[in-house]
This record gives sequence, C-alpha cells and structure tokens, in this order.
Amino acid sequence: MADNKQNMSYQAGQATGQTKEKASGMMDKAKDAAASAQDSMQQTGQQMKEKAQGAADVVKDKTGMNKNT
Repeated sequence: MADNKQNMSYQAGQATGQTKEKASGMMDKAKDAAASAQDSMQQTGQQMKEKAQGAADVVKDKTGMNKNT
C-alpha cells in the first residue's frame, strides 16, 4: 500500500514538473512573439516617419520653403 502511495505521489510530481516545463516553453514562445511584433512595429514606424519626412520635403521644395537646398 505504501509503495502504491509513493508511486502515485511520484507520478503526480512528474505530471507537475511536465506541466511547469510546458508552461515555461509556452511563455518563452510568447515572449519571442511579442519581441518580434515590437521589432516589426518599430520598423514600420520608422518607415512611416521617413515617408512623412519625404512628403514634407517635397511640399517644401514645391513651395520654396526648403532651406536645405
């Protein structure tokens, strides 16, 4: 009877460990996905900023307000 109880306790511990390991793996994947999304958003923001600056420069050139030329 004691052996059976120890075996059940061992199996419960194994299941708990496996669950924690799976949860840790899922958290790592979620962190990686979030970091990737953040990088993508930063790149998109930078591209939008550059396009807006380019458009502003075109307007300044056309209206003679660009002092860089």
